[in-house]
Amino acid sequence: MSKELRARALRLLARREHTRTELARKLAPHADDPGELSALLDELERRGWLSERRAAEQLVHARRGRFGAARIRRDLRDKGVPEEVIAQAVGELKAGELDAARALWQKKFGKAPADARERARQMRFLQGRGFSLEVIRRVVRGEED
Repeated sequence: MSKELRARALRLLARREHTRTELARKLAPHADDPGELSALLDELERRGWLSERRAAEQLVHARRGRFGAARIRRDLRDKGVPEEVIAQAVGELKAGELDAARALWQKKFGKAPADARERARQMRFLQGRGFSLEVIRRVVRGEED
């Protein structure tokens, strides 16, 4: 196993958590042999330096105030996180989704829509951020819990 490849992997992991898929994609151009890369990733996982769960938790923590569960789920899937880890991470998000949507809406708009066109614009904004339609309706209508 190349010491240069290992050092590169450790530098990447020192900056932030990565999924196995992400790290493999970043290291692939520098690996002489795909088997060598696979062996390195296996070793990093065995030592606990590479963790899908920690990478998912970090991403959820960083994005929970700005994005809804659907968007975060998609981002985790794009990074190659396994479905069972995604389900666990996103399951915890559902509880605070209404509060996050309300805070984001308040910051961006601050007042109820004056007409249907404005309501549609506000709803599209929240939908683009990955909030569920039920949550969006409650926020835009100003409904309490």
